[in-house]
Amino acid sequence: MWGIAKSLTRIYSTVKKELLQIARRPGAFLSLILGPFLIMALFGAGYSGVRRALDTVLVIPESTSLSREPGYYQDLVGPALRIVDIRSDATSARDDLARQVIDIVVVAPGDLEKTFREGRQSQIGVEYNQIDPVLKAYADFLAYRLAGEVNREILRRAVAEGETYAVRQGVDPQQIAIPPEVVAAPTIAVAQNLAPTSPNVLAFFGPAVFALILQHMAVTLSALSLVRERLSGTFELFRVSPVNGLEILLGKYVGFGIIAAIISAIVTGLLVGVLGIPMLGSPALFGLVIALLVLASLGVGLLISVVSDSERQAVQLSLLVLLGSVFFSGFVLPVQEFRPELQVVSYALPVTHGIRLLQDIMLRGGTVVEWQIWVLALVGAVLFVITGLLLQRSLKRA
Repeated sequence: MWGIAKSLTRIYSTVKKELLQIARRPGAFLSLILGPFLIMALFGAGYSGVRRALDTVLVIPESTSLSREPGYYQDLVGPALRIVDIRSDATSARDDLARQVIDIVVVAPGDLEKTFREGRQSQIGVEYNQIDPVLKAYADFLAYRLAGEVNREILRRAVAEGETYAVRQGVDPQQIAIPPEVVAAPTIAVAQNLAPTSPNVLAFFGPAVFALILQHMAVTLSALSLVRERLSGTFELFRVSPVNGLEILLGKYVGFGIIAAIISAIVTGLLVGVLGIPMLGSPALFGLVIALLVLASLGVGLLISVVSDSERQAVQLSLLVLLGSVFFSGFVLPVQEFRPELQVVSYALPVTHGIRLLQDIMLRGGTVVEWQIWVLALVGAVLFVITGLLLQRSLKRA
């Protein structure tokens, strides 16, 4: 019995120590509760659960007598598409599609009535520029639905106007028999993806997972570095030594940057050589994006390391950054699906730019969002300055 009592006493002492450590650091305890709650609250407030309408340009040839009223076609296509313009020239619309200014180009047939009377189906061209397999399937579905709505409208107008068409050969030799399938479906939609590749799910999410892992690795490694040195007493040596905060920070960046570069090279080789993910873009641009992503991610980790007072808190904050990155970076949902106010939070995360840029470079051969490269560099520079100031202040306090 005496041995059991001693064992219970030791267990009680351990429990008390852990509870006291948490009680002395209420910020770490609150971050475990408020952090995930805040992330989920922002996600719920920023995403309505309804996919945004795809910006669509309708191309109607000059030779046709079809209406050019946007409201008429908007009622026809429904809320899934948003008619932003009606043009006669398909070339300009395709240029906007290539620059990803719009999402879909719909090319109307120019001889709909003539083709129908000849007993043939007309083709509605639906063109898009997507490497996301989910959005590609969604665009194909919208093309199919669009053809159905157009056919229904054609039949409705034909009945309303009292028009009759020959569905079989008559006495008049000029009369052409119209097949039943053409009467039932005067038009068909032909969908075409103008993207340079149509990757599968693995190829599309490969660069995204790479960017997410790269950020999390850099954040985790750097977040624990200064905390350990502070707890081990190394900061006291820094205080009496001639080294300054800038030199310490640069040393951290270079050291962790070398580790990240080696890991990035190995993972890139596995993605391209083993998984078969294409590398259509410039390797130099690919390397630049990775370098800027690592720079910004190290800034996030070192900022966490400066403000954290324990390894436990540093790990907690790193996990919160990972959780926020999964929700808001475009890894799960496109950034454009969130409300504009919440997109600011998304673009503040380095991995948001890393995912988009790496996917574009590998799967498209280039990117039309060069501004995200500059934003990624700006985020890294701002974090470097803030972390440097806080570190210098912490050294003086030590």
